[in-house]
Amino acid sequence: MTGVMKRAGVRKSAVIRAALVVSLLLTAAACGSDDEPEPTASTPVAAPPTIVPSTAASTSAGSPAERAAAAVAAMSDTDLAGQVLMPYAYGSSATSVDKGSAAGNQGLAGVNTPAEMIAKYHLGGLILVAFTAKDPTGATNPTTNVENPKQVRALTDGLQAAARQLPGGAPLMIGTDQEYGVVTRVTEGVTMLPSAMGAGAAGRPKLTEGAWKAAGAELAAMGITVDFAPVADTLGPPANKVIGSRAFGSDPRANAQQVAAAVSGLQGAGVTAGLKHFPGHGHTSGDSHEGLPVVSQSKAAWTAQDLPPFQSGVGAGAGIVMSGHLDMQALDKGVPATFSKKIMTDLLRGRLKFTGVAVTDAMNMPPAMKWAPGESAVRALNAGNDMLLMPPNIGAARDGILAGLKSGQLKKERLVEAVTRILTLKFRTAAKALPPLTVVASPDHEKAVGALDAASITLLKGPCSGALVTGPVTVTSSGGREVARVNLVRALQAQGVEVQAAGGTKVHLVGYGDKATDLDPAARVTVMMDTPYLLAPAKSPVLVATYSSSKLSLTALAAVLAGKAKAPGKSPVAVPGLPRTAC
Repeated sequence: MTGVMKRAGVRKSAVIRAALVVSLLLTAAACGSDDEPEPTASTPVAAPPTIVPSTAASTSAGSPAERAAAAVAAMSDTDLAGQVLMPYAYGSSATSVDKGSAAGNQGLAGVNTPAEMIAKYHLGGLILVAFTAKDPTGATNPTTNVENPKQVRALTDGLQAAARQLPGGAPLMIGTDQEYGVVTRVTEGVTMLPSAMGAGAAGRPKLTEGAWKAAGAELAAMGITVDFAPVADTLGPPANKVIGSRAFGSDPRANAQQVAAAVSGLQGAGVTAGLKHFPGHGHTSGDSHEGLPVVSQSKAAWTAQDLPPFQSGVGAGAGIVMSGHLDMQALDKGVPATFSKKIMTDLLRGRLKFTGVAVTDAMNMPPAMKWAPGESAVRALNAGNDMLLMPPNIGAARDGILAGLKSGQLKKERLVEAVTRILTLKFRTAAKALPPLTVVASPDHEKAVGALDAASITLLKGPCSGALVTGPVTVTSSGGREVARVNLVRALQAQGVEVQAAGGTKVHLVGYGDKATDLDPAARVTVMMDTPYLLAPAKSPVLVATYSSSKLSLTALAAVLAGKAKAPGKSPVAVPGLPRTAC
């Protein structure tokens, strides 16, 4: 009996100590492509092993911070190490996958299914991914496990069921990169927002907030708890292809307003916003999916251009900031920001006063794979990151963390701090009930997003009033844009415009990745559905930017072409030889 009482006293003291830690840490805490992914056939594999859950967190009352403290106190080192990992998995179901997906999971984690992956490594999170060839982030997404809202909700329900069996009973953090525009994971059956640059062209933060609140409700209905968006990078040179229309524009003050609006919209709907790519990926032509980009700005230039949107997003209460694999030479030369304590701790925590969860960019990108997965994990945690995204080998990352604890290279206090932040955020998010799937693609959401699309359409050359096309119209496009072309044809017909297959007044569509050779000098109207830079060499008498190929963007475009609506947008980036707007 004495031994039992003594162990209970030790356990109680541990809970109290953890509560004190979390109290100190969280006093100031704030809260695509035209192509769609193809469904994957599934064949059942073994179900995950049963784990007896701890009830320390799942049954305790109190605030999210108090529940996190209780859960952390009940966790072993292995549990703690698993909580900072957020890998991807193969398969569109938590417990039943096809043979190819099982093989992928075996290579990544030595298990067959996503649920088994959660059980084996006591994971804190999982990211949903989708590979498309036209995605600038495609190199880090070797598979697709999202198809449509119903499938995603079933997947996330299964993942959460597996997480509830883990020690501590904490929910799973389920994230994705739903930026809209060229980086969009779930494309089928959802309300597609315009790209961030489209919102920047509209210049109306209230409309941005309303659209992102609709997006947040749809993500929440699918069981997604974190959206790694908005992109808070301020766009610099036109040569920056990896960010491009993913950014709101080149004006840091305008971007700051847009970022705050997107954060407020997402989090108002119950989904955590993840600002990226700190401290700023906009002023480099390098791509961190291929190597380590060098950002050569002075510290003063960084402060004026890149800092404001991140500062604004943190001020709006963003729960997550994602690090960038960037050599920010004025801040910590030669050290990728993800692995820089000067940037991820001194700057992010000190100057920006960020108290939420710091998440690395994908750890399967080249700058993070300079070291073995275990060493890379310890370095990222020691720099100040709390969660490690997409480690290339889950077991090696987990074992590296445990080895770091044993050798003293990683202090237990740092790991506890990270997990406490993660659990506090997860418990806070889990307190909100999930909306029903019926909210997805609802008329109210289409109305909110459509208003933003209508405000984004920008005329850079041509008449500001009346129809921009007369007589029969023929819509053409560069290769691979048939979905967008057909959507515009239908939208023009709905506006009463006669459309024929050939021989009409030509409206030509170009988009992400296109070059001058994809332009058509015979077109009366050239429409750019991504960054507007390609309009500079275009010969058409009418030049329009939509910044997006979404159905609602093209519906708004059709109204402008038919003379039924104005084009109120202003280009948020400078296009050589053209005004921000012709109107």
